[in-house]
Amino acid sequence: MPSTLADIKESLDDHLGKKIMLTAQAGRKKKTERKGILADTYHSVFVVELDQDENAFERVSYSYTDVLTQSVEIEYIGEENRQLA
Repeated sequence: MPSTLADIKESLDDHLGKKIMLTAQAGRKKKTERKGILADTYHSVFVVELDQDENAFERVSYSYTDVLTQSVEIEYIGEENRQLA
C-alpha cells in the first residue's frame, strides 16, 4: 500500500484509462462498490467515469487522502497481479 499522497497519485497516473473497482465507505457498516475507468488525476483528486449500466451518474471523484486513510480502496481490473492502492 502506498504510504504518501505522492505515491498514491503516481500509482494512479500509471493506470490512467484503465478499468478499476472502487470500494468506498458509505456509512458505519456499509460499503459501496463501483466500477469504471480512471479518467483524470489532478493535484488533490482523481476522477473515475462510471459504467452507465450499473450507476445513475456519470462520474465520481475522490481525494488521495481517502485512499491513504482507507476510506476508499482501489482494485485494478484486468491485471494478472491485482494491486490495491
